[in-house]
Amino acid sequence: MEKSCTLLVHFDRGTPALANEIKEALEGNDVPAKVDAMKKAVMLLLNGETLPQLFITIVRYVLPSEDHTIQKLLLLYLEIIDKTDTKGRVLPEMILICQNLRNNLQSPNEYIRGVTLRFLCRLNETEIIEPLIPSVLANLEHRHPFIRRNAILAVMSIYKLPHGEQLLVDAPEMIEKVLSSEQDPSAKRNAFLMLFNCAQDRAVNYLLTRVDSIPEWGELLQMVVLELIRKVCRTNRGEKGKYIKIIISLLNAPSAAVIYECAGTLVSLSSAPTAIRAAANTYCQLLLSQSDNNVKLIVLDRLNELKSSHREIMVDVIMDVLRAISSSSLDIRRKTLDIALELITPRNIDEVVLTLKKEVVKTQSTEIEKNGEYRQMLVQAIHTCAIKFPEVAGTVVHLLMDFLGDSNVASAIDVVVFVREIIETNPKLRVSIITRLLDTFYQIRAARVCSCALWIIAEYCLSLSEVESGIATIKQSLGDLPFYTVTEEGEASDASKRSPQVNSITISSKRPAILADGTYATQSAASETALSSPTLVQGTLASPGNLRSLILTGDFFLGAVVACTLTKLVLRLEEVQPSKIEVNKSTTQALLIMVSILQLGQSSVLPHPIDNDSYDRIVLCIRLLCNTGDEVRKIWLQSCRQSFVKMLADKQFRETEESKAKAQVSHAQPDDLIDFYHLKSRKGMSQLELEDEVQDDLKRATGEFTKDSDDANKLNRILQLTGFSDPVYAEAYVTVHHYDIVLDVTVINRTKETLQNLCLELATMGDLKLVERPQNYTLAPESSKQIKANIKVSSTETGVIFGNIVYETSNVLERTVVVLNDIHIDIMDYISPGTCADVAFRTMWAEFEWENKVAVNTVIQNEKDFLNHIIKSTNMKCLTAPSALDGECGFLAANLYAKSVFGEDALVNVSVEKQADGKLSGYIRIRSKTQGIALSLGDKITLKQKGGS
Repeated sequence: MEKSCTLLVHFDRGTPALANEIKEALEGNDVPAKVDAMKKAVMLLLNGETLPQLFITIVRYVLPSEDHTIQKLLLLYLEIIDKTDTKGRVLPEMILICQNLRNNLQSPNEYIRGVTLRFLCRLNETEIIEPLIPSVLANLEHRHPFIRRNAILAVMSIYKLPHGEQLLVDAPEMIEKVLSSEQDPSAKRNAFLMLFNCAQDRAVNYLLTRVDSIPEWGELLQMVVLELIRKVCRTNRGEKGKYIKIIISLLNAPSAAVIYECAGTLVSLSSAPTAIRAAANTYCQLLLSQSDNNVKLIVLDRLNELKSSHREIMVDVIMDVLRAISSSSLDIRRKTLDIALELITPRNIDEVVLTLKKEVVKTQSTEIEKNGEYRQMLVQAIHTCAIKFPEVAGTVVHLLMDFLGDSNVASAIDVVVFVREIIETNPKLRVSIITRLLDTFYQIRAARVCSCALWIIAEYCLSLSEVESGIATIKQSLGDLPFYTVTEEGEASDASKRSPQVNSITISSKRPAILADGTYATQSAASETALSSPTLVQGTLASPGNLRSLILTGDFFLGAVVACTLTKLVLRLEEVQPSKIEVNKSTTQALLIMVSILQLGQSSVLPHPIDNDSYDRIVLCIRLLCNTGDEVRKIWLQSCRQSFVKMLADKQFRETEESKAKAQVSHAQPDDLIDFYHLKSRKGMSQLELEDEVQDDLKRATGEFTKDSDDANKLNRILQLTGFSDPVYAEAYVTVHHYDIVLDVTVINRTKETLQNLCLELATMGDLKLVERPQNYTLAPESSKQIKANIKVSSTETGVIFGNIVYETSNVLERTVVVLNDIHIDIMDYISPGTCADVAFRTMWAEFEWENKVAVNTVIQNEKDFLNHIIKSTNMKCLTAPSALDGECGFLAANLYAKSVFGEDALVNVSVEKQADGKLSGYIRIRSKTQGIALSLGDKITLKQKGGS
């Protein structure tokens, strides 16, 4: 049975050293060899070795040593050796130790005295400590503060022993005198801590009689004062008025740690608006004054908690919070923006957007490695602001359009998506946005951004000048046709790969040549063709053909988008252009471009030919331009836009519903208590105390102070660990926190005998680790015992806790073992539904390396019912819009997302198809960054997907 210990030392030795070698080294006079031998002895004892023969050697040869290192190692040795026998009685040889400890406590060396006093804090044997008490008390008046502070701790630990109050009857009174006269900050803190733990009334009395001088106390003492205030106010809420004054006075302390604790204490004790506002201002002050990024992240977490419960007050400090985006850490910037975006209101939106615009301009002027990612965050934040408050869109959209050609593709995609949404929701901005988009189109270098920009041009170029400019811009970006030329020998040469500085090379002929070693090789003669100078597009020098270069890399999907865009523009041109000649001219040019793309796709110039989907799409466009019907024209020019409008409306509706669900603000009911603030009897209370009383009255009226009615739920979560016929009955209540699991185990002795050395032994499987070592208990007949066990969780993975209960009885010589039922820790306790942008989902899907593919095997025959069942079983959120799942087509594809308490992302794609026999088939793919979450989610889905079980 492992015993509880106060010392842990890492030890890597594979084989234990021989006891004789250690003994010889200890008997010698070589001090370094003695030090090394003592270290070996300590490490071996900590790793379970028994070295009884060393005790007398250490008493004879090590105790007299005056070397500080040896004395310190000696105290470590004395700390870990067994000082009692099997019956709990102190071993007689410990009398030798007592004499040495007394000598150390009276040593002229301050270090020896101090470490010995610290050692006494870890002794539990009253028989050893009792003879040393006079020496310990004498050290309370020593001239050196190091000795005094450790003497106070020794007194406290002795007083807290089972019979300590009898050994030191007047210890609290003695320590109070020391506290009044002590000048050393650490010693003063230890003395106050002793009163706090052992004589709380004295500590409170000392505190209240010196209220005015508390701000001048040292940092360490102020921290203990705050801890005392929290403890007192938890037990007696009526007393908190007098203590809040102390907390307010400490908010101006010079120590950042004290200020942080003050703010936290203030929030935990009071819900008065004045107190919350003071705490929020304090956190903002820390956020700006501290340079440590970890501190800033912790403070932002506290501000986030305040935002959840006191949003109205946090709205007033939004600009102070936003100043934290000046940090260089992306995590801090992201968390700051997340908090700020939930606090924007019509009153502060202009200031927030102005700040974000300034930050965007900064990312453009300075070249830093992570600027692209930061710019993407800012674009998303501005997008959110513009959606919530459309009136600010006009002030930011033109600025953001400068980043359509950003080297960070994700940032550019966010910009073009933002532009696409704003141009639909703000009709007044359409003309200026289209003009700006056509001017900056040549800067775009990413295919996905080009595709979205082309769709905007096709849908929102409505006037004659806009349509003509759109067609001209696309033609300019495609460059001269055809896309490649064929030489005499059949070699293809791309004319577009020439740059303004370099001449293009067209292979014209080949002939054999004899090399120096006599072998043959093919020698090519090249003819140089000068490239035409760069073209001027609307007064701007442009490199020819961003569309051309992308299509020549084999991106035929973009080629199909170009064909569709030209088709829409030509169809609209027919409506706005009275001249049939101009319409026919544009039609033939569009047809030539489409045919050239098809010709390129079917040639051997590129390594991969055009895909079937893109080919069919371009051919459809060619047929449409050759023979246009009214019904088809309506589909192309109206239905596409209507679908987009419906998608935006659906998205806005879902966001509104989510925000309502998050807020969950309970509106006043007809029978609610009305509290007339100014009619409250003041009784000499301060403004803050008055506000706090009002808040308490409101909570009392709404039943918030009543006991939670969770007893039924608690009963449902109790797990039976043993059978009813077992001599020991055990059941556990499992509480899952963020990073640990607490098992509250109730053990009942169902026999008529006393159970001795009863121990709850637990073991874990998976990424679970037992934090505490098991302890032994004695259980009287038919009595019960509450045992708590903490288990650390290191990742999101399904785990198992198993173990047994071991005990002894006077009748049975052997130990009895009762095996416990296993406790399965479900992954669902760690993941919660989350929201994720479509672009971010796709990016993570491409990056994550762990995938678990689960085949669909269910008795459910409806696709949507199966999807809803999976969502419910996995506790995930469906990112696919409900409108996208409408209709009956026999096929369904949806994306699900969840986030774990450890910040891990869980991505799921459900693809199912209804077969001819009515059954569903398909696959559910799970992707994550870690293996555990992918496997555990897969197991959960496999278990739950049938629906009938």
